[in-house]
Amino acid sequence: QVQVVESGGGLVQAGGSLRLSCTASGSIFSINTMGWYRQDPGKQRELVATITSGGDTNYADSVKGRFAISRDNAKKTVYLQMNSLKPEDTAVYYCKATLKLYQSNPYFHNYWGQGTQVTVSS
Repeated sequence: QVQVVESGGGLVQAGGSLRLSCTASGSIFSINTMGWYRQDPGKQRELVATITSGGDTNYADSVKGRFAISRDNAKKTVYLQMNSLKPEDTAVYYCKATLKLYQSNPYFHNYWGQGTQVTVSS
């Protein structure tokens, strides 16, 4: 079984920083892309940032210059450093790992974490 577990959320004042972590564990052959998404109640889940196994990154325009995504492939862990936080960054942040379970299986599967709450007060 595969587990994806996030940590690091919390309450912070506007202008502050938080660092989220997400680790995938279990029977995993390889991990392709790992990423962070967020969702406000009543809204669609939206992409925040993604990073490939080779280190290529992609960011939502709303977080460019403030957030930085990184990963440690050996630890199967992805991080999201969030700086200059704004009240509109308040959401549940979800981690997604796109991975292969077996070397012989050509398909990639998406696994999501349970989410971690980030609240930014004004």
